[in-house]
Amino acid sequence: MSDQIKHECGIVLIRLLKPLEYYQKKYGTWMYGLNKLYLLMEKQHNRGQDGAGVVTIKLDQPSGKKYIFRKRSNKENPIQDVFSHINESIVKEGNGHPDMYSDSTYAKDELPYVGEVYLGHLRYGTFGRHSLDYVHPVMRENNWRSRNLVLAGNFNLTNVDEIFQSLEDLGQHPKDYTDTVTILENVGHFLDEENQYWFRRYKNEGLDNRDISHHIEKELDIFKILERSSRRWDGGYAIAGMIGHGDAFVVRDPWGIRPVHYYMDDEIVVVASERPVIQTAMNVGVEEVQELKPGFGLMIKKDGKVTEKLVRVPQERKSCSFERIYFSRGSDRTIYLERKQLGRLLAPIILKKVDYDFKNTVFSYIPNTAETAFYGMMDGIREHIRECQKKRILELGADITKEKLDEIMNIAPRVEKVAIKDVKMRTFIADDNSRDDMVAHVYDVTYGIVNNDKDTLVIIDDSIVRGTTLKKSILRMLNRLSPKKIMIVSSAPQIRYPDCYGIDMAKLQDFIAFNAAIELLKDKGKQNVIDEVYQKCKEQQNLPKEEVVNYVKEIYAPFTPDEISAKMSEMLRPEEIDAEVEIVYQTIENLHAACPNDNGDWYFTGNYPTPGGNKVVNNAFVNFYEGKNIRSY
Repeated sequence: MSDQIKHECGIVLIRLLKPLEYYQKKYGTWMYGLNKLYLLMEKQHNRGQDGAGVVTIKLDQPSGKKYIFRKRSNKENPIQDVFSHINESIVKEGNGHPDMYSDSTYAKDELPYVGEVYLGHLRYGTFGRHSLDYVHPVMRENNWRSRNLVLAGNFNLTNVDEIFQSLEDLGQHPKDYTDTVTILENVGHFLDEENQYWFRRYKNEGLDNRDISHHIEKELDIFKILERSSRRWDGGYAIAGMIGHGDAFVVRDPWGIRPVHYYMDDEIVVVASERPVIQTAMNVGVEEVQELKPGFGLMIKKDGKVTEKLVRVPQERKSCSFERIYFSRGSDRTIYLERKQLGRLLAPIILKKVDYDFKNTVFSYIPNTAETAFYGMMDGIREHIRECQKKRILELGADITKEKLDEIMNIAPRVEKVAIKDVKMRTFIADDNSRDDMVAHVYDVTYGIVNNDKDTLVIIDDSIVRGTTLKKSILRMLNRLSPKKIMIVSSAPQIRYPDCYGIDMAKLQDFIAFNAAIELLKDKGKQNVIDEVYQKCKEQQNLPKEEVVNYVKEIYAPFTPDEISAKMSEMLRPEEIDAEVEIVYQTIENLHAACPNDNGDWYFTGNYPTPGGNKVVNNAFVNFYEGKNIRSY
């Protein structure tokens, strides 16, 4: 993806099911849990670089001793900063105890961040500011262990206003207006109610307060708390949490929008956003890692009992297709194969566009994340060539000669590495303004492989969102090779609608597809469509989200995808380059064929899985029409 899009967050939950001395004996270190936490977070660093945080809970600490430890960072390398602090804290507290690295009892009793329950988080900010206060895990503290709540998640809610209002109606005074604080206080309220229910019950039975605390910790029903608190949640979420006494949990939205996977054996329970990181960290096969079902929760009680149970009734599965195209790690087997298939399905479209001219067409890809789709595209092109070769050979019949056979067999696509990324320059790309200038220099082009003013250069990308970097950097860079034509191919369909479930794509005016449709309406004298859509969206702003209709679809309705792509090609071609420019997009039909189990395609179709999505897209259009450059949720 040549455009910089901030997206998603990553979560890690670890519960050690054995005493620390077990890991000391088997693996040679009581730091087994911490080491796994670091590895799982580092393997998911692609999911969040705005911040990182870790919370550790020590089980069964005596009163007066700290049992919850938290470190968060919003520095440039937050994971390294967090774990450097943890290591320094352990070394500092262990000073004077030379055998601390082999003494698991001492480590558990005296050293910070050494416990049985770990929660880690990687953050990309999509709601709120980037101060440390917004870095997960977030905490709601209390002197009762069973009232302490720690949360971290990959989520975004479309109806924070409704939930915030419900908290105010309860008499609360939330300290901030963000989905993070709102969910924390929402869950915390029902956690308090559950505690109070059991307190009153055991008090009526005559138990003293000390005994009541222990009974509450055993009886606390996390699934009941999650079911009650999530009833109003509209959005995509994968939320992990811990209760101070040691219960841990994770819950997934009923549409399966955000991903969650887990692995468990008799030693450990591991939860993470992505499957391959668990496979790598735990050295297990793909079949041993489970996907948490949409609408379900996974609970690990303090005693180690693990239960997966329904929290909210599952809806039609709408897991995010953008995960498959770009956001998730490509080392997952199914994601890898799906990305290849996205490229393969583009092959017939591309071949028709270049008029099957293999002699004067060069195939390549930018950026490196598009490499898998490129392999699939080339597989599809080679399949076509083989079929053509077989047909021509059969047509020769008895007239076959070595020379004719060589001529047929030598037909092959020209595949080249036209752009080489200088990864050492990547850290210098900061804000968007400097990024546009820098991207053109981050890549070095391979000179001399394109025939000047004769060849068509076909470049596949994961997706084209804003098109800004394409216009200001990539096309200018490719023009240095002097091709006759540059064809940019997107393995994703046209991105037309904002996201509101955790990816930083909230403004319609940021999308080149939307801008192209607006310009086409103006070109065709259909400005009235823009005005009418605004009026329809404006009239819906005070309706309940369940009654809102996505009228922004009418902006695109008068045009075919090819017409919009052609307008984009015109808008994105820099005036000073010589090459012709054409942009080609994946089709919705091919997307569904390549990713049959992940039909969350609202970015492309406007078919939002939750009612709040329609509310967000209409608000986004009103903001655009009124010239407000603000987030739509």
